[in-house]
Amino acid sequence: MTARAGDANPTPAGRGILLAVEGISKRFGGVTAIGDLSLQVREGAIHGLIGPNGAGKTTLFNVLSSLERPDAGRILFRGRVITGLPAHRLASLGIMRTFQNLQLFRGLTVLENVLLGGHAHLRSDMLEALLRLPSAAAEERRAAERAEEILAFMELDHLSRAVAGSLPYGHQRLLEIARALAGAPRLLLLDEPAAGMNPAEKRTLITLLRRIHARGTTLLIVEHNMRLVMELSTHITVLNFGRKLCDGPPEVVRNDPAVIAAYLGTKGEQARGAPHA
Repeated sequence: MTARAGDANPTPAGRGILLAVEGISKRFGGVTAIGDLSLQVREGAIHGLIGPNGAGKTTLFNVLSSLERPDAGRILFRGRVITGLPAHRLASLGIMRTFQNLQLFRGLTVLENVLLGGHAHLRSDMLEALLRLPSAAAEERRAAERAEEILAFMELDHLSRAVAGSLPYGHQRLLEIARALAGAPRLLLLDEPAAGMNPAEKRTLITLLRRIHARGTTLLIVEHNMRLVMELSTHITVLNFGRKLCDGPPEVVRNDPAVIAAYLGTKGEQARGAPHA
């Protein structure tokens, strides 16, 4: 049975553990997408999540972000059970997510998209905003300043007034990350952040993700680009058929025979630790 959000944690996740997945299972009809999966993400990590197509990576992300409800198991964030909490509650706790398929408000400006990303942290209610009370106005100014600072950090400030849907694809990818940063995440879930990017855009992405991490945000990344994962990650979990195949630092994962067979292939150059993008 799935534990309820807010339940006490009788077995603490452990010192330094930010996110703990304990015995999660998810089935769709007769297909088990995730089977009794457990993993831990340490605070301050760049944690890569990889595996062949159909390994359960996206399903796990959907469970972590409450788009799907697990059939068994529980999820803990900072030692607290968060299984099934709605997205706005997860955001208020410090968990934000991007999507493989862009989820931007294409008709709004770049700045407006980022402002929406910080909505969960606003204290003023709708009535206070409509009445333009001083407290609400001050909070709006702070939110706008914060959004502009994030855009500058992401090197998108020169596009703040542009309509989101008019941006080149690579910039739209970065904008979705910028919008997630507006929620001040402690844990940022990145679903295929490099998908569709050209090589130059990928290099920019790697630099920006390192800068985000250096500011104190823990990253959990699903990504098919093996070169990017190996270059960025401090820890990697490999899934196969919804179960954990390998878990450890990049050099361990890169040379694990089961990973080579299931994911990287058996070419000698790959087995020697030179995975291809």
